[in-house]
Amino acid sequence: MPSKLEISPEQIEQQQLYKEMGLSDEEFRSITEILGRRPNYTETGLFSVMWSEHCSYKNSKPLLRKFPTEGPQVLQGPGEGAGIIDIGDEQAVVFKVESHNHPSAVEPYQGAATGVGGILRDVFSMGARPVAILNSLRFGSLKQPRVKFLFEEVVHGIAGYGNCVGVPTVGGEVQFDNAYNGNPLVNAMCVGLIDHKDIQKGIAAGIGNTVMYVGAKTGRDGIHGATFASEELTEESAEKRPSVQVGDPFMEKLLIEACLEVIHHEALVGIQDMGAAGLTSSASEMASKAGTGMLMNMNLVPQREKDMTAYEMMLSESQERMLLVVEKGREEEIAEVFRKYDLEAVSVGEVTDDQRFRLEHHGEIVADVPVDSLAEDAPVYHQPSKVPAYFKEYQEMENYVPEITDYKETLKNLLQQPTIASKEWVYDQYDSMVQTNTVVTPGSDAAVIRVRGTEKALAMTTDCNSRYIYLDPETGGKIAVAEAARNIVCSGGRPLGITDGLNFGSPENPEIFWQMEKSVEGMSEACRELSAPVISGNVSLYNESFGGQAIYPTPVVGMVGLIEKTDHITQSHMKNADDLIYVIGETKPEFGGSELQGMLEDRHFGKAPQLDLEVEGIRQSQLLTAIQQGIIESAHDLAEGGLAVALAESLFANGLGCEVTIQGDRTSALFSETQSRFLVSVKPENQKAFEQQIEDATLLGKVTGDGVYHVQSEGETVVEEQTQTLEQLWKGAIPCLVKSKD
Repeated sequence: MPSKLEISPEQIEQQQLYKEMGLSDEEFRSITEILGRRPNYTETGLFSVMWSEHCSYKNSKPLLRKFPTEGPQVLQGPGEGAGIIDIGDEQAVVFKVESHNHPSAVEPYQGAATGVGGILRDVFSMGARPVAILNSLRFGSLKQPRVKFLFEEVVHGIAGYGNCVGVPTVGGEVQFDNAYNGNPLVNAMCVGLIDHKDIQKGIAAGIGNTVMYVGAKTGRDGIHGATFASEELTEESAEKRPSVQVGDPFMEKLLIEACLEVIHHEALVGIQDMGAAGLTSSASEMASKAGTGMLMNMNLVPQREKDMTAYEMMLSESQERMLLVVEKGREEEIAEVFRKYDLEAVSVGEVTDDQRFRLEHHGEIVADVPVDSLAEDAPVYHQPSKVPAYFKEYQEMENYVPEITDYKETLKNLLQQPTIASKEWVYDQYDSMVQTNTVVTPGSDAAVIRVRGTEKALAMTTDCNSRYIYLDPETGGKIAVAEAARNIVCSGGRPLGITDGLNFGSPENPEIFWQMEKSVEGMSEACRELSAPVISGNVSLYNESFGGQAIYPTPVVGMVGLIEKTDHITQSHMKNADDLIYVIGETKPEFGGSELQGMLEDRHFGKAPQLDLEVEGIRQSQLLTAIQQGIIESAHDLAEGGLAVALAESLFANGLGCEVTIQGDRTSALFSETQSRFLVSVKPENQKAFEQQIEDATLLGKVTGDGVYHVQSEGETVVEEQTQTLEQLWKGAIPCLVKSKD
């Protein structure tokens, strides 16, 4: 077998080597037609990564167009490193979510760590200072040794990178289900702050301007990472370990500071991080967006390994690297900024007027392709869609209502379910207070960061109940957005917009594509109704493990909201004895996809809870107004486990108790997961004002100072237990499972 440098275009076609890179026969023919000749090995590699699902969204573009992406608050929608929303006073918030699922399944520590590093670069490449990191994680059963290993290492990876880079990890979510046994999901979100005048874009404008490479040297780690992320996990996936990048958070910290200084330099034209597909994507995308071309000399690219080919350098996904375009003749001024931070900044190419993407190596042109063919002209597939048989079956089922006889034991068991149990074991490993702007730390409905020098704050959350989406993708998609918005409102914020992380199985399976289609439609409708446009996002497909077993459809919603005054910041924890406890919203017997159903039946089936978006919007608006009027002491979204779990969670922080009376069917009242409901506490003197403001609030009882969780119905005690006992079960569940040797 000849070396890769010696493989002729004819051999690439005859031996179908392009298939090893992830290209189909039809795609290879298209490339040949575009070039008017067969591509060489390097060119084939460029197309393979840029036309991968991970970079081109070739299977998801038709669906992404359905999202509402505009609004009066949107300064930058999808298409750049991250989206930007105005928060007033010439300030803006920048945010995006990104997945690192496949790398984390193969090498969980570095997979998760570099996921954090990559999403940070997406945000500071826009000119914003990263102020917060969140995550959204999915794992299988913690009773499986492999899952336990993945869980521990992913958390260590997030902590190891985030804590060292100096950006607080302030919130997120972790859920567990057998559907993720073979394929974990690791989604990282970053939030940044920026002044309008500092907004940057990734463009290679100005003919003759210089292309500069900044940051770490290029190695062979991460080669074909984008392609790896665009295929199913198999028994051979462990062999793809070299596709997983290795991160250096200390260099990233220097890179952040240097880039935030250089954005103020008038010689800077454009800046973009080298993420998926590395130098290939950043260079071709910057040129394509500007309508220019680019010529790069690969001999000038800083390399940490010997004898690297142009193919390897272009496809490497080595971390902590940025690409800049600067005014010709002012390269030294830019390099000087980076030298202050002990970072390399070298000229590697120039902007051209021919709209070609050309690479020179050892005095020869080793790639010459139209720049738009890489960045814009990837094929777009309209995959067939088919309603799954299971969906039809579930829709015809009678409503599932479990029979409960011991409500106290049921509550205790629910509090120990890993999805409900305290995630303190996770977030205690994260530094949530670095930068000293964190007002609400992990554990409440949303994290809150103050905006220094103002009265404003930002609330932020990640959310998605994939079980609902599995049962009914359209309804579940609505719920994912609505629940994220509830978390923001409960914290005193007005939802501004979302970033989405669309995690699904293979789009080539018509039933999976139907899940994608319907969930996007549901999310889009909720975004429009709740005035929360989609400003950025990520698509991660082919999340399937051995035997083609797909994960539950998991379109993660990352949402940011504006708290106009820090006085409005509200938490889920009840504060004072004798405060009145209300539930907002009607409760129905809805248990399909519930935590209780999963606990009792070890599977999920039936209909998902229903959602009326108009009612949702009214309740959120009324609650936010009440919070802003200062008549709400605490607010908590009713989610997994229903009222019984939400009530317990609200009492734990301050060791309080409650005296509550429920009406109607006890199982539904305590454990139903009916949507659009809130649990709030109100001071007695604010009772009248609260009831005038909120249309459908029901008084349940009051907070007590005796530390006893007490629920009664029709004069009978239904649950009575020490709050501390419940808290110990809730807090101890995950540490116990992690330590278990079973």
